[in-house]
Amino acid sequence: MAQEPRIALQQFIASLERHFEAVSARRGEDDPAVEQAFYQLEDAFLNYEEALEEKYEEYLPITLSEEDEAE
Repeated sequence: MAQEPRIALQQFIASLERHFEAVSARRGEDDPAVEQAFYQLEDAFLNYEEALEEKYEEYLPITLSEEDEAE
């Protein structure tokens, strides 16, 4: 079961802020802090979207892109 949408939204916003901080303080191209913030942001987005769907039957006008692994 998804969490409350308000809590999920707060966590999503906090993840956006952490991602920004990691990107703006990046230490090299492969900074692990940026990668970690990216995945935390992705998880927070999905949790918020799930919470909206379960509580309000609503969806976000945003989709996550899937990387082409056949390169």
